[in-house]
Amino acid sequence: MDKVKHDEIRQAVRQQYGRVASGEGSGCGSACCGAPATSVESLSQGLGYSAEETGSAPPGANLGLGCGNPQAIAALKPGEVVLDLGSGGGFDCFLAARQVGDSGRVIGVDMTAEMISRARRNAEQGGYRNTEFRLGEIEHLPLADASVDVIISNCVINLSPDKPRVFAEAYRVLKPGGRLAISDVLALAELPETMRQDLALYTGCVAGASRVAEVEAMLREGGFEQIRITPKDESRRFIRDWAPGTSVDDYVASANIEAVKPLT
Repeated sequence: MDKVKHDEIRQAVRQQYGRVASGEGSGCGSACCGAPATSVESLSQGLGYSAEETGSAPPGANLGLGCGNPQAIAALKPGEVVLDLGSGGGFDCFLAARQVGDSGRVIGVDMTAEMISRARRNAEQGGYRNTEFRLGEIEHLPLADASVDVIISNCVINLSPDKPRVFAEAYRVLKPGGRLAISDVLALAELPETMRQDLALYTGCVAGASRVAEVEAMLREGGFEQIRITPKDESRRFIRDWAPGTSVDDYVASANIEAVKPLT
């Protein structure tokens, strides 16, 4: 994929999620391509969040986006510095902020200015003093080397047209011994070219999905160890609703992606 195509995809994703932030569109995990609408609480609880979690974040933080619950595999500890790739309205950041406590810190990065503005308003309204939100691309993170303990992300990396660069940046900003805890959509079979070229399916977190072996290779080549990728076959039930009539659930599923940056 050439640079021009990369830029076209980024612009399409940025525009789509700008509309989501403004309440005018849908994205990963929410109704798209003609899918029936469902409450964000029901969507999130179907992805693995508890009712207590969905009820604890500031109103408007949970946009019903995502394909899993990275908090469930992150094992966050008080005092840790956490980075959320594609932080949206801040939902996962606010959940992480409670776990790391006042001695910890949570940084959300999103390339959509509308999302950053929304997340900052939510943080102020909720009194989250240990969170901050930065505008930037996940391929070019606005963070210093070796500055975070844990990276979380929920159904965002599949949207990047340059995934090896994302993992290289993740490796750069993680401290030695730092870890990835990611929920994302991966391809379990080769997608038809018609799906690959469908921009609505790309911004809807389907067409950009990489194969499991490809992601494992990217992580290994990026320097990560203790790589564990666990597809969740049951996720096909909710992925089917993302694009009714397209059989996307025959090709993709949500997966947990875990990896560790070596100590040396």
